[in-house]
Amino acid sequence: MYIVGLDVHAKRSSMCILDENGKLVKHLEVKGSWQRMLQVVDEQVPKPFAICYEASCGYGYLHDQFAKRAERVTVAHPGQLRLIFRSKKKNDRVDADKLAKLLYLKEVPAVHVPGMDVRAWRGLINYRRKLIGRRAAVKTQIRAHLRGLGIAVGVKGGLWTKKGIAWLSEQAMSSSAADGLRRDVMVDDLTELEAKVRKVERELDRIGRAHPGVTLLRTIPGVGPRTAEAFVAHVDDVSRFARVKQVGSYFGLVPCQDASADRNRLGHITKDGPAPVRWLVAEAAWQGRRRSPKIRAYFDRVMRGDPQRKKIALVATAHHLTRVMAAMLRSGEVWREEEPQQPQTPPPASDQQEAKKTKTKTSNKE
Repeated sequence: MYIVGLDVHAKRSSMCILDENGKLVKHLEVKGSWQRMLQVVDEQVPKPFAICYEASCGYGYLHDQFAKRAERVTVAHPGQLRLIFRSKKKNDRVDADKLAKLLYLKEVPAVHVPGMDVRAWRGLINYRRKLIGRRAAVKTQIRAHLRGLGIAVGVKGGLWTKKGIAWLSEQAMSSSAADGLRRDVMVDDLTELEAKVRKVERELDRIGRAHPGVTLLRTIPGVGPRTAEAFVAHVDDVSRFARVKQVGSYFGLVPCQDASADRNRLGHITKDGPAPVRWLVAEAAWQGRRRSPKIRAYFDRVMRGDPQRKKIALVATAHHLTRVMAAMLRSGEVWREEEPQQPQTPPPASDQQEAKKTKTKTSNKE
C-alpha cells in the first residue's frame, strides 16, 4: 500500500508518495486544475494507494473522486493540523510531506465527510443564513435612510409588513430625486430577498418533512424547523460520536482548557465546528427557557440568581440542548417535559420486619 500526501489548490497541487515502509518514492508537482491533478493521479501514482489531503472548499467533490481510485481516503482537519505543525518553514511540498507521514503513522486528525445529499442540504441551510444576513442589512439601510431624512415610521404592525412596505413606497423622500431612487432600489432589494428566502425555506421544509430526525427534534420546546434541520444535517450520523458529550465539543460549546498539575483554567468556549448551528441552538435555548419549565429550571440552576451569569447560563443551556438532541436521535424518543417515574422496588424482608416492629411499638405507646 502506497501512501500519498496531497496539498491541493485550485491551480497548483503538490504530492508526496511513500512506500509501505515509509520511504520516499517521489514528489509530484502538478500545475493545472483539479481535472489535471486527477489525471496525474491516474497515470503516475502507483497502486494500490491511500491518500490524505486537507479539508477546504470542494473537499467533498475530491473525496468522491478519490474514493473511486484509492483504497482509503482521509480528509485532515485544517485547524488541528496547524496545532500539530508549527514550523517556520511552510510550503506546498513540505505540507504534502507532513500529510503523507501523518497518514503513514495513522495519526491524521480526520474529519467526517457526509454524502452528496447531506452536503447539498448543508449548503442550502448556510445559503439561507447568508440571505437572512443580506436582508437584515437592507432593513438597516432603510431605517438609516428614513432617520437621515427625519421621517418617522407611522404605520401599525411594523415597517416590514405589506402595509408597511406600501407606506414606505408612497413616502415623499425629499425634493431630490436621488433619495427616492435610493428608497426604491432598497425596497426592490428587500422584496427580492424576501422571495428568495421563501423559495429556499420551501425546499428546506420539503427536505425536513422527509427526515424523521427533524420531526423528532421539533418536539423540544423552542426548537423550530430551522434549528432542527441544521442540527441533523451537520451531525449527519450520530453514531459516529462515541459519547453524547462529544457533540457539544463538535459544535464548539465547551470551554477551552489549560491544565497543568494543580492548575486548571477554563476559558471561553472553543467555537469550533459550524457557527450557524451554534447560533441557532443558542436561540433555541433562549426560547426553550421561556416555554419549558424543565429547560428554565436548568437555566436558573446555572445562573444561580446572579444576573451577571445570564450569558454563561445561556451557553450552558445550549450545550445541554445539543446533548439532549443527540440522545434523542440515538434513542428515537420524543421530548418528555416530566422525567419518567422509576418503579419503586419493595424493601428487603429484613427491612419490612423492622418496620413492623417499629409500628407495633408505636401503637403500644399510644
